[in-house]
Amino acid sequence: MSFNVEILNPKAKKLLMDLAELSLISISENRPSAFLSAVKKIRSKKAALSLDEITREVEAVRAKRYAK
Repeated sequence: MSFNVEILNPKAKKLLMDLAELSLISISENRPSAFLSAVKKIRSKKAALSLDEITREVEAVRAKRYAK
């Protein structure tokens, strides 16, 4: 059985560490997945393109495609 616990008080952490030393519980840290890290990194970058910028880009690609 496993639980996720958010420690709000440093005294609670000490209690948990004491329980771990007595081999009553085991403690492991959750690490964020690579995917979630990538999503956070992307979201922190420049805001999304405006509608005008998207329209200009689409028109430029279409012009290039149909010019051939």
